[in-house]
Amino acid sequence: MNIVEVRNVSKSYRRESLKIPVLENIDLNVPEGEFLALMGPSGSGKTTLLNLIAGIDRPDTGSIKVANDEVTQLSESQLAEWRSNHIGFIFQFYNLIPVLTAYENVELPLLLTKLSRQKREENVKIALNVVGLSDRLEHYPKQLSGGQQQRVAIARAIVTDPTLIVADEPTGDLDKTSATEILTLLERLNQEFKKSIIMVTHDQRAAEKAHTVRNLDKGELV
Repeated sequence: MNIVEVRNVSKSYRRESLKIPVLENIDLNVPEGEFLALMGPSGSGKTTLLNLIAGIDRPDTGSIKVANDEVTQLSESQLAEWRSNHIGFIFQFYNLIPVLTAYENVELPLLLTKLSRQKREENVKIALNVVGLSDRLEHYPKQLSGGQQQRVAIARAIVTDPTLIVADEPTGDLDKTSATEILTLLERLNQEFKKSIIMVTHDQRAAEKAHTVRNLDKGELV
């Protein structure tokens, strides 16, 4: 079964009177349990495609299904709820809130759910344990290394048990050792926890951890 089905998707952006095409007639199937790397030069449309699949942005034309939900048909409020239930986001720059502890940062997505405080605590501790940071619950982002901050961000992405993890250059801001740790963790989430992952990267070492690599060039999948 495909976790993601992208059909004939195109996307342009407007800059004043100019229409700038970013993606053209994209077709993509991502099987359940896949670890897919999207590669391509800067400006090739990788992040745009990731954002369309994750419901952050909308295509001009075409269809996007994730876990059988037609994402393009959802209203803004439905989309927000859908994202919180189905998508785990990992960004290049962690996007942690500096005044919150590691525990509080990971708990954030759960505050949008109906889970009890006890169940939230249980889920947060499991997620931080999975990423190897059980001993850093009360640390603030500034007290953590870059690699540790990205692991907190990954714990935040998995705490809701999402259908799909999307990662945009997750090793882009890390040194080589930390990058290797993060890639090993993503590999473990895929193999041990059966998480489907789509990762945008320009790092060949990162792409080697994926099962499948697709390249975008000038808005087309090659």
